[in-house]
Amino acid sequence: MSSEPLVLVAAGGTGGHLFPAQALSHALVARGARVRLATDERALKYGGDFPAEAIHEIASATPTSGGLAAKARAALTLGKGVVEAYGLLGRIKPRVVVAFGGYPTVPPALAASLRGIPLVLHEQNAVMGRANRFLARRAKIIACGFPTLDGLPDGLRDRVAQVGNPVRPAVLEAAGLAYPDFADGRLRLLVTGGSQGARIMSDVVPAAVGLLAPEQRARLVIVQQARGEDLVRVEEAYRRLGVAFEAAPFFADLPLRMAQSHLVLGRSGASTVSELAVIGRPSILVPFPHALDADQAANAAHLAKTGAAEVMRQTGFTPEWLAERLAQALSQPKDLTRRAQAAKSAGIPDAAERLADLALRIAGL
Repeated sequence: MSSEPLVLVAAGGTGGHLFPAQALSHALVARGARVRLATDERALKYGGDFPAEAIHEIASATPTSGGLAAKARAALTLGKGVVEAYGLLGRIKPRVVVAFGGYPTVPPALAASLRGIPLVLHEQNAVMGRANRFLARRAKIIACGFPTLDGLPDGLRDRVAQVGNPVRPAVLEAAGLAYPDFADGRLRLLVTGGSQGARIMSDVVPAAVGLLAPEQRARLVIVQQARGEDLVRVEEAYRRLGVAFEAAPFFADLPLRMAQSHLVLGRSGASTVSELAVIGRPSILVPFPHALDADQAANAAHLAKTGAAEVMRQTGFTPEWLAERLAQALSQPKDLTRRAQAAKSAGIPDAAERLADLALRIAGL
């Protein structure tokens, strides 16, 4: 058996949880630690890029939606997951478990508590998620991504440490690129909608561009993430308007695209906000309005305080409003440069290193 310390990282569900877990794992491996990942079946597609010696699928479910029968089934599935995770931890004997939120992390985190293995929670959002709130009192320390953390259970403030949100190596590489100049007089706009895209962007952005004067449209270069079902109408709209554009449901090189942009328009998930800050790009943020804990609005507010981001509720995100903002950006490029600097000042590029230090200290290493 290897003498190197083993860390079990628990994350699942979406890239929002997996990307920071992946970044932490790179930092731990660089320090000589071994890493294993506990996750659910939805996250296995990311496994090829995850720096873990093994990936363990643990049963999980979300008990907060559906009727009583659905909640009961979810509770039984989570109970099964706890049994699976308890056995796994007994076999692999990690020195610490680091959990990144979401219900797929509940079984391994509970199993760690039952076995007396130190537990570190990482909360990416400015509002603590429900799974992390459920686990909070079992954690040795709660690492957070933003300067403030709302929704924390009473009496746990002294366990909180801000480390930032770990970002992928591709983000750190993109952060080394200078903010693009305006030598050709064109404004490069990146439109994203989170990992699944957002229909509102396909509804509003082409319509807003259509309200601009022809000479303004000629100065736009748009890269837009559009859902598959929206892609054709977005492409047709931009062709009709004579706008230079590229549209696709997904961009594998999104950090690079972000770095090449003068302005980013998107949602305000924790990963997006953190990447905007580390790379240093001004933004217009439209928080997802149906988030259970209004976490996206809280995330966006932190970047808005620096002057880097302008935040608009979805109800006010109209073509007319956006057309005004685009016209302003075209006429005041120096303001965008100032906002890029403000974003950069809020970034924490070494968040993965900070979290790795914290996890290994809690493990007694």
